[in-house]
Amino acid sequence: MPVTIYHNPACGTSRNTLAMIRASGEEPEVIEYLKTPPSREQLIALINAMGVKVRDLLREKGTPYAELGLGDPKWTDDQLMGAMLAHPILINRPIVVTGKGARLCRPSELVLELLDHPVASFAKEDGEVVSWPT
Repeated sequence: MPVTIYHNPACGTSRNTLAMIRASGEEPEVIEYLKTPPSREQLIALINAMGVKVRDLLREKGTPYAELGLGDPKWTDDQLMGAMLAHPILINRPIVVTGKGARLCRPSELVLELLDHPVASFAKEDGEVVSWPT
C-alpha cells in the first residue's frame, strides 16, 4: 500500500514527517490538505482509521478554534467535523496513512512506526536527532 501524508508545508512537524518518509525510501502521495481538503467521507474514514475521537483531531494553535468557541463541549462530532471542513486549518497534521495504519504524527517520529523501512537515525530541521531501532 502506498504512503499518503496529509501535509501542510508551512508546518515544521509536517515537513519533518515528510522528510522521514522520503528518507525511508518511500515517495508518498502528498495531499496539501489546505489546498485540497478531505471530503466529509474522507475525514470520517481517517478518524476511524486512526481510532481517535473527532475532537482529538482539532488543532487549536494558529486556527479559529477559540474564535469559534470549539472548546465548548456542546459541539457534536458532526458539528466539529463541519467546522474542520469549513476551516481545514483546524485539522491537525500531519496525518499519515500506510499499510500499517493511520495516525496523527505529532511528534513527527511517530511516522517511523508506520513505515516498512524506517531510517535508523534522522536529524530534524531543528537539529534534534531521532534514533529508531532497526
